[in-house]
Amino acid sequence: MTATPTRTPAPRAPKLNLIGLEKTTYKGNDSTLCNGCGHDSISSRIINAAWEMGLKQTDVVKFSGIGCSSKTPAYFLGMSHGFNSLHGRMPSVATGALVANHTLTGIGVSGDGDTASIGIGQFKHMVRRNVPMVYIVENNGVYGLTKGQFSATADKGQVLKYAGTNPYMPLDVCIEALAANATFVARSFAGDAKQLEALLKAAIAHKGLAVLDVISPCVTFNNHDASTKSYAYGKEHEVQLHELNFVPSFEQIEIDEYDDETEVQLHDGSWLVLKKLGEEYDPTDKILAYRTLEDARNQQKLLTGIFYIEPETPNFVETLHMTSTPLARLSQAQTRPGREALQGIMAEL
Repeated sequence: MTATPTRTPAPRAPKLNLIGLEKTTYKGNDSTLCNGCGHDSISSRIINAAWEMGLKQTDVVKFSGIGCSSKTPAYFLGMSHGFNSLHGRMPSVATGALVANHTLTGIGVSGDGDTASIGIGQFKHMVRRNVPMVYIVENNGVYGLTKGQFSATADKGQVLKYAGTNPYMPLDVCIEALAANATFVARSFAGDAKQLEALLKAAIAHKGLAVLDVISPCVTFNNHDASTKSYAYGKEHEVQLHELNFVPSFEQIEIDEYDDETEVQLHDGSWLVLKKLGEEYDPTDKILAYRTLEDARNQQKLLTGIFYIEPETPNFVETLHMTSTPLARLSQAQTRPGREALQGIMAEL
């Protein structure tokens, strides 16, 4: 008898996104961070969100400053543009780049030191200008790159092995963003992949500046049980304001009063699905956002979700009445006034 040859199953075709790309094409270089670092989890979520939304990588520009967090843009979206700036100066570079070419999708990654310490002034002014980009703060409460000193978000009384006890009150990135009139303020936890991914998609779809504070444990210097920036604390104390899902939509849908679940429209026709848990929470109520954040801080709760969203305020590019053609694509003849134009300007002066 002749044996029946065994057939090898055909390899499964790779899954492609809306623009026909595999997810692996959205990766960057291998990470050089410590094993288990929360920052790597955030990079993975950015890869997933960008792939699922079908972002064209050459239309994305990444920005960062200095610190462990600011190394991470090298680990995702390897075919996109990138600029690693000076410590705390990422907002200035990003503002200039997005004014020059407002068609790009900007993703800034900073840390609690880079944003809340040396960069707090630049951060606040970027927020008030509503520069159209995603601003991610990878928040671990320490300066990890310089070996574990307290950052501005470290809790008062926090103890670190090499830094002693922190005597100062912390800055809350979300409250600082609200005070600067941010139009999108959210917080998540690096260990909550599902929620973080949904928030990233909503932030990318927002037309103005979307501030996303992500508690991202430093496994080397600040992952002990007493730290509010540790994995154990985050898993034990995380309280979600709402369940989040991001659903692309191509039709206008009006929002009615709701008791349990609703959809908040974003600028491009996409929708963010909000499901209420417990007490009613309205992410369009700015005063409620302040009160909720302050209550959570007093009660030592890690609240996550969208605290505030306001999609109507013009972003920085709209406020400047920029041309539809990006400045970077205008010819020299279009950007350089002729002799007669200059003489007219001088005459007016």
